[in-house]
Amino acid sequence: MLYDGGLRFMESGKSAMERGELEVQNAELQRAQRILTELMSCLDMEQGGEIAKNLLAIYSYVYNELIQANVEDDMNALLRCIAVMSELRASWADLEENLGALKTQHAA
Repeated sequence: MLYDGGLRFMESGKSAMERGELEVQNAELQRAQRILTELMSCLDMEQGGEIAKNLLAIYSYVYNELIQANVEDDMNALLRCIAVMSELRASWADLEENLGALKTQHAA
């Protein structure tokens, strides 16, 4: 899942930021940015309606915060990104679990 990869790169960038390893930090946070770009490009704005628009706004926010975190070595901005993406990841996991439960109920 793209969320897992994005979070993994953000956490790796966070560790590099804590150690002062700017090249590693830059590489990892850019990887996370590329994942966000991919998430944005996958949105179907016609079919997705409000949900797609809201996700685009969230992804754009996180993308811009990642840039700020990377350029300014801003740990708080990076922590905000991790928190937002972690919450989205958990929401999608809950949705998947609930849909699985519904399918099981209807199959019975």
